[in-house]
Amino acid sequence: VSQSRYKGFKKEAKALQVYLDELAANLPQKSWSRNAILAYWINAYNAYTVKLILDNYPVKSIKDIKDPWGKKFFTLGTKKYSLEEIEHEILRKMNEPRIHFAINCASFSCPNLSNQAYTEAKLESQLEAGAKAFVNDKSKNTIANDKIEISKIFDWFSGDFKTKGTVIDFLNKYSATKIKSNAKIKYKEYNWSLND
Repeated sequence: VSQSRYKGFKKEAKALQVYLDELAANLPQKSWSRNAILAYWINAYNAYTVKLILDNYPVKSIKDIKDPWGKKFFTLGTKKYSLEEIEHEILRKMNEPRIHFAINCASFSCPNLSNQAYTEAKLESQLEAGAKAFVNDKSKNTIANDKIEISKIFDWFSGDFKTKGTVIDFLNKYSATKIKSNAKIKYKEYNWSLND
C-alpha cells in the first residue's frame, strides 16, 4: 500500500468506515464454515490495520504508532479487540500457516495487501496464490537450491510452518526453485517502513 494509496484511502474513509461497521455488526457465528471464519478475521485484521495507519497518517512506520498491535482500538460486536489478539488468539490458533501471507502489517517487508477481500468461496485459492506470490517475491525472499535468505516471518513464526516437516519443506510447496533439504538458511532484515 503506497503513500499515495493511503492518501487514496483517506478519500475513501467513508467507504472504509461502512465496511468496518459491517464487520462489527456481523461477527462469525457457530454455523459458519472454517473458511468463512478465517476470511472474516483476515479481513478484519487488514481493514483495521489500514484504519490504524489512516488515524495516525502521515506516519513513516507502523512502529511509530504507540503500541500498534497491543492497543484495543476497535469493537466487534460488544468486545474490544487489538490486532495482536486477532493474530495470536484467533488466526494462529486455526492452524493455517498461510494466514501469515494474508494479513498485512502495512510495512515494506510484509506480504502485499490484497486488493480484494477474502471470501469463504475463494479462500483456498486466495491463500494458495498469496503463499506462492510471497515465497517467490525476490524482494521478500532470495532462493537458490543450496542457500536461501528468507523473510523473518519464517523465523518469528517458525512453529506455524513446521507442523508437517521443516520450513524448507513448506517453502518447497510454493517455491519456483527447488530447495535442497540441507540448504543454508539466513533471514533477511525486516523493513518496517510504510509499504510504498
